[in-house]
Amino acid sequence: MHFNWCTLHVSNLEASVKFYEEIAGLSIDRHYFSGPDKEIIFMGTGETKLELIYQKGQNEISMGEDISIGFEAESLEKLMELLKEKDVPITAGPIQPNPNIRFIYVKDPNGLTVQFAEHFA
Repeated sequence: MHFNWCTLHVSNLEASVKFYEEIAGLSIDRHYFSGPDKEIIFMGTGETKLELIYQKGQNEISMGEDISIGFEAESLEKLMELLKEKDVPITAGPIQPNPNIRFIYVKDPNGLTVQFAEHFA
């Protein structure tokens, strides 16, 4: 079995694509319309994708407080500089629970918690 994708329903497709391109470094893999009022974009390379679904007229998105998605950051320092430049506030961290990992949390444009972690050898 393979983990294919994680689906996020979004209220602003343009802002969501911009966040995941500029902050997480994902690129658009596929983009299509599923009927007149639904737009779907798959982002990322490799096996697992992030699927963004925009439904015209659906302005309220509930992400919940008990879920997050995580990305590997090559340099947390550089990422924190980028977040500052892009006016994306860090909601928690940096946190270093042990010598091998350090991470931060931010919110994407829809309120989903996104974790960026830097691992140390």
